[in-house]
Amino acid sequence: MSKSKTPFDLLEDTPSKQKYIDYFEKLRWNGNVISPYNSSSKVYKCANNWYKCKITGKRFNVKTGTILAHTKLPLRKWYLTWCFFSVKKGISSHQLAKSINVTQTTAWNLLKDVRSLLRQLNFVKDMLKNEVAIDETLIGGKNKNRHKNKKVPHSQGRSWKDKVPVLGILEKGGNLITQVVPNVQMRTLVPIIKANVKEGSILNTDEWYVNSGLGKWYKHQIVNHSAKQYVNGKASTNSAENVWTHFKNLIHGTYHNNVSDKYLQNYADEFTFRFNTKKWSEQNRFDSLVSTVYQEFNQPIEVKQYEQQTNSLW
Repeated sequence: MSKSKTPFDLLEDTPSKQKYIDYFEKLRWNGNVISPYNSSSKVYKCANNWYKCKITGKRFNVKTGTILAHTKLPLRKWYLTWCFFSVKKGISSHQLAKSINVTQTTAWNLLKDVRSLLRQLNFVKDMLKNEVAIDETLIGGKNKNRHKNKKVPHSQGRSWKDKVPVLGILEKGGNLITQVVPNVQMRTLVPIIKANVKEGSILNTDEWYVNSGLGKWYKHQIVNHSAKQYVNGKASTNSAENVWTHFKNLIHGTYHNNVSDKYLQNYADEFTFRFNTKKWSEQNRFDSLVSTVYQEFNQPIEVKQYEQQTNSLW
């Protein structure tokens, strides 16, 4: 393996396709090849980077059982996609299409598939604890920018019915959890909070949660934003609000608001992945991102036929 400091270094260090295969094999098996058909089976090495499962008699390679299998897109372009995806501000499908010489549709599907894997990266192995800030944001167009016949009179804050709410739960100095929710009613939000925050923790929220009953399980501290209060003693939701500022900058600056409600959770997962790995090296972040391909390789995975870009399998 290359001693690259960043994933992009491998592109310069690697003139041959074999280096990419070696990289993915090391990440998946780390020198101990396991059959995706029967993990207890002996494995025989065959020619051209193929292997054979002794018990089932089936052949496989490093792409078998993943979103990489049966695609016509070369492995190098998948690698490049992960390179761009792992950088701080992400990349739009239009820019990716130009960078790796594919159509915009192919680039969009590539990014969508990578985002769909991020739910498997469980950074929050334990419940959030100690001091936690909770806040929601609404994603959608501004009322002032709508056509006159579409403006909502006297509409502000959580009363905007045509926006999509996203709940954020942030541990002080720790990890972030984001979840798209159907509404911001307490019967929707409280169960999510209880499932993700350890009982007895300090919970900082705004006045929206004043009648939530969260005080039964947490030390609930409230900041009254409607009264222009942004700090109440040690209580503050500024850290969570700062998260939303960066999230909206990602949507406006990189994706130019072209984010559908259907896939909003995937974009939130992308942002959360970057936030929770902000102290990691580029290479560690990249390796963790690519490893999502192999975390569930024994499960059926939907495979898409990407356009033909080269005659090379790899």
